[in-house]
Amino acid sequence: MTDRNLHNYSAGLQNVGSYQVSSIPFASASITVPVDVPIEITFPRVTRFVNVKNVGTASADIRVGFSSRGVSSSAASPPNNYFLLSDTESYEGAFKVSSVFLMADGATPSEANIIAGLTNIDTNNLQNNWTGSIGVG
Repeated sequence: MTDRNLHNYSAGLQNVGSYQVSSIPFASASITVPVDVPIEITFPRVTRFVNVKNVGTASADIRVGFSSRGVSSSAASPPNNYFLLSDTESYEGAFKVSSVFLMADGATPSEANIIAGLTNIDTNNLQNNWTGSIGVG
């Protein structure tokens, strides 16, 4: 007697094949990145990779993180769970996330472009987008 559940193959967070196939493209340009209030860029599927570029229109650094609290924090109120992109700098990472958060690091709003590769994994499989995790905030 065979168990039908053994042959139920589907996309999921722990499914290696979901990350080995070519990604579904996602691109968003000219995103205005505000000061003092994080902006959340939400993806329609879980990502395979994310590339964020500081367009450099305002010569302001951009905070990039994975929770609102992570990019909103300051030296006076840690956890400071973000990284900075300087003027015209970009960064790409292999992250399985459903959103990223951006905030200008200074007195002037900035501008960003985002390119992501999406998997076939529904974002409902990734609860809270890692919010509250160590290193995320």
